[in-house]
Amino acid sequence: MTANLLMLVPTRQRPGNADAVVNSWQATTGGCSELCFVVDEDDPDLDEYRARLADTPGVRVHPVGSRGMVAALNAAAVEFAGWYRFLGFMGDDHRPRTTCWDRQFCECLSAGAGVVYGNDLLRGADTPTAVAMTSNIVTTLGYMAVPSIVHLGVDVVWKDWGEAIGRLTYLDDVILEHMHYINGKAPIDAGYQKVNSPERYAVDGAAYQAYKAGQFHDDVAKLKTLL
Repeated sequence: MTANLLMLVPTRQRPGNADAVVNSWQATTGGCSELCFVVDEDDPDLDEYRARLADTPGVRVHPVGSRGMVAALNAAAVEFAGWYRFLGFMGDDHRPRTTCWDRQFCECLSAGAGVVYGNDLLRGADTPTAVAMTSNIVTTLGYMAVPSIVHLGVDVVWKDWGEAIGRLTYLDDVILEHMHYINGKAPIDAGYQKVNSPERYAVDGAAYQAYKAGQFHDDVAKLKTLL
């Protein structure tokens, strides 16, 4: 099956996590997805990512100049939107567990513009922490994640978009496990501390509310033209 889905994985200074993502993906892929690790150009571990992942079929390391998860994700998504029919996101702390999870994502999105997500065993149906969408969403809006949000809350927006256009699918039996420190499945490191600080919650929370009160309505109107 042709790889129609590119899963973007923004990551910084966690090359060991990249190995774990690849191992889980290789054990579960249905053959319709590829992985792209989006790494900051100034990441001191960039060469380590390249060394670990070199010559791994279906896997690439993509350096970007942007700092922060959302900026990195958007830089890669805009670049690859014309190459793949579907684009996805998962963190370097997600682990696909369900065989052919990617094929199920692709089948759901084949009907047209929309958003699909699985069960991360942490937020479940509440929040699409690992998600896939049709690439025309990215080309229409000019971004995959709201640029004014640095990290927290972009997954809530993905759900908002899908609900607003009536094209949101949650697959409860498709597991992409979120190995997060909140549920005791990962140690808390400097990266987690930075993006889960009270200050980050306050700033990103305000950015989300401002987006929902303004640009969200224009974005939904654009997305409805895809239906």
